[in-house]
Amino acid sequence: DATPVPDEWKIMYLSTGNPNGEFSREVQTRFAAQGIEWTDRQSANYRLELGPERFSQRNLSLNAEARVAEFELTMRARFAVFDADNKAVIKETEVTTLRQMENDPRNVVGKAEEIRILKGEMRTELSQQIMRRIAFFAASTR
Repeated sequence: DATPVPDEWKIMYLSTGNPNGEFSREVQTRFAAQGIEWTDRQSANYRLELGPERFSQRNLSLNAEARVAEFELTMRARFAVFDADNKAVIKETEVTTLRQMENDPRNVVGKAEEIRILKGEMRTELSQQIMRRIAFFAASTR
């Protein structure tokens, strides 16, 4: 999050299908920490259109008993940024994050909790990727 966001980019509106969802809240919090002020659509210089997070899990490897030994967790989301005239300044872009996780078939409850924690970390990483891309783009147009 090293690239500072130019002032004209600091007044944004968040357009999302799930404004109270965990991913939307994570994006709002992460951006606010970088000085972004969220406002209504009419007052905003830019609109961040945020698609839903999409989470998937696939088996990576099996153990000697043919049980899943390792999972790969993937989370992705799409976003686009529009200016006040509704012109796309950052066309729809996808951000993705991956995690690998060991599986202990004897600890189902622990696995569910670990996945919940990893999903939170992955949401944070996606929101950081979005923030970095917007900051980089904004700085490059100065």
